[in-house]
Amino acid sequence: MKMTHAFATLVFCLFSLTIFAQSPVGKWKTVDDETGKAKSYVEIYEQNGKLYGKITQLLLEADKGKLCAECSGSDKGKPIEGLVFLKDLEKDGKYYEGGTILDPKNGKVYTCYIELKGADKLKVRGYIGIAALGRTQYWYRVK
Repeated sequence: MKMTHAFATLVFCLFSLTIFAQSPVGKWKTVDDETGKAKSYVEIYEQNGKLYGKITQLLLEADKGKLCAECSGSDKGKPIEGLVFLKDLEKDGKYYEGGTILDPKNGKVYTCYIELKGADKLKVRGYIGIAALGRTQYWYRVK
């Protein structure tokens, strides 16, 4: 009886660790949904119970050193590297939603949700109005 109880406890602990390990927090490689090219490395982090994303490195030589010229407000003219462009996402079931994503290319801000598609693949959807009218990118975890 004790052996069965110990085994059940071990299985529960391992299952719990797997659930907690599946978080979008970490380093991701972004891939442009139009060109299929890797564009940047992004660090997703948690702050005050919400998720944020910062561009840590631009991968295309033509993008290096660019400023967010089309951005408005406090982001206008900031370097794209170092820019916090993913903001205020909150966990809601399997999604993180209720936040925004900024496209540094055009300066537009979109409603956003993200969803893990396995431990190392992240679906990122930006849209205006309803989620059906938007763009999706897939990002890949950097190990």
